[in-house]
Amino acid sequence: MESQLALIEQSFNYRYSVWVRDALDELPDNFTITDPSISGHPIVFASRGFLKMSGYSKEEVIGKNGRAFQGPGTSRRSIIEIQEAIQEERTIQTILLNYRKDGTPIWMLFHMSPVFSKEDGRVIHFVAVQVPMSRKPRRSGSGPGRDEVCEDGCRSRDIVFGSCRREVCSDSVLELERLLAFESLFDSDNRDDEEPREASDQEKRRAAAAVNNILSLLTHYSELTGKLVCEKRCTLSGIGLLGASLIISLGRIKQSFVLTDPHLPEMPIVYASDAFLKLTGYARHEVLGCQCMFLSGVDTDPSTLSQVKESIRTEQACTEG
Repeated sequence: MESQLALIEQSFNYRYSVWVRDALDELPDNFTITDPSISGHPIVFASRGFLKMSGYSKEEVIGKNGRAFQGPGTSRRSIIEIQEAIQEERTIQTILLNYRKDGTPIWMLFHMSPVFSKEDGRVIHFVAVQVPMSRKPRRSGSGPGRDEVCEDGCRSRDIVFGSCRREVCSDSVLELERLLAFESLFDSDNRDDEEPREASDQEKRRAAAAVNNILSLLTHYSELTGKLVCEKRCTLSGIGLLGASLIISLGRIKQSFVLTDPHLPEMPIVYASDAFLKLTGYARHEVLGCQCMFLSGVDTDPSTLSQVKESIRTEQACTEG
């Protein structure tokens, strides 16, 4: 966990100036920022609004995946929509059910957008804004409710499945009342996870505006370091780089390894695992784009290097101790 926290620190410190966290904390919105290049696609920043809404502390959130806030009522379809947006590296707005720390459900308009490196077009972060939503108004049934009066003056004790009848035996009435009492346990007024109404245009605009404000801050504070980010992929040099979805999948592999692209000049490293970074002591930005040979030194066996080069030339596996 300590090594992951170090990677999370690098995730912000390399790309943005040191004041970016304070600036983001001044925003009133509920949002998180995640880094797909770190194993597990963890949250690397959580706003004060998000912490207040969720009931979690900063220490409990940083390093966690967004799935930690989902629960039994979370729609599988919404999860798939978000996964597809990550895979396609695009913006998405969807209604999502998450859960607070105390277990209470909360419906939200979930708006997620990628943040790209202006230098090479890689996805650096995902920004996810959450706008809380109220539930749908209770749907009225076809018949009158408890204690309501029918057209001919009879009350709920004279109602059986929506029909007004005066010749109902007392046993049937008692059974009906037991059914109504049982049904009330599942009434929409008592269920916080009842599906909310559709998001209004105002809520959609509010979410989009929040994302734009966050992206503006990230862009500004990346300019101070010279490691510019942008809302849209604005370079073609990223051709050959790995997509965010593949990087997230590779992050599940715990071994130390790198991937290189033989179709690019000098076969640069396009992916380095967290375990490799921990083993070598390098930061991710110091590794990506380099040749594997950059790790070689005066004591590196020349014959081993020759075998590696020959393996690359012949496209054969090579294992050296």
